[in-house]
Amino acid sequence: MNLGTIMREGAPVIVQGLTGRQGRRHAGLMRAFGTNVVGGVSPNVDRESVDGLPVFPDCAAAVAATGAVASVVMVRPESTAEAVIEAVSAGIDVIVSVAEGMRTLDSLRALREVRRAGAVWIGPSTPGMAIPGNRLKLGFLPNASLLPGPVGIMSRSGTLSYEVGYRLAARGIGQSVWIGVGGDPVKGTRFAELAPFFHQDDATRALIVIGEIGGNEEEEFAATIEADGFGKPVFAIVAGGGAPEGVTMGHAGALVHGPHGAVETKRMAFEAAGVTVCPTIEALVDTVEASI
Repeated sequence: MNLGTIMREGAPVIVQGLTGRQGRRHAGLMRAFGTNVVGGVSPNVDRESVDGLPVFPDCAAAVAATGAVASVVMVRPESTAEAVIEAVSAGIDVIVSVAEGMRTLDSLRALREVRRAGAVWIGPSTPGMAIPGNRLKLGFLPNASLLPGPVGIMSRSGTLSYEVGYRLAARGIGQSVWIGVGGDPVKGTRFAELAPFFHQDDATRALIVIGEIGGNEEEEFAATIEADGFGKPVFAIVAGGGAPEGVTMGHAGALVHGPHGAVETKRMAFEAAGVTVCPTIEALVDTVEASI
């Protein structure tokens, strides 16, 4: 998992879909946070700039002109796969795509090209990622929850992670790197793939994993750190314990069939790997505060 190109302060970022309402709005909010947004991409739009940012017809032109290494994709779900593929084809290293409802086959097609290029794709259906100490935000994580600090966060749930980040920040505990992996069953980056990054990141002293019902991502992460070691304290919470079987809750990936994807299965896997599992947000925040 190579996030090196965006770990430096001032890493240049473009926004695909900059001329759309959400693209323009969140480009402004990212810039206000301190992100070095250097331009945008919007094909078939006859304008040279938006809010002082140059607009390019494609990612290749944007990268050639700006040296961008990261892109935030803010286009409709049916257009996301082509936008991700265009970004990696242009040499973008890190792509964050926020749209929900991306078709599974489109996700698989985009993921194949991302892996072929050796890039990192965060998403789909993610609020994004942030490195508060470097004033970098890719996506729409709330500023009120962001604070530089020693705790890494990775999450399948956007809103639950906002609350955890906000409550920790209120106690003066901030984040080293915060990554929302997204709630879809097929995604660019999974928890287990992030384990080596957080293990090696010197700024991360502890890790919070915010999981939810459905799939086996939490179990996969637990097996990875149990086999390879992690060496830092890991804390977890799993949302959705009250969800009825066979009903999707919130995200496309939050679906329980029998014992598969249930909270208890995930808790047992976490605990076997040495992860401290907390039943509530309050308990999680208290435990992290007492442990770092």
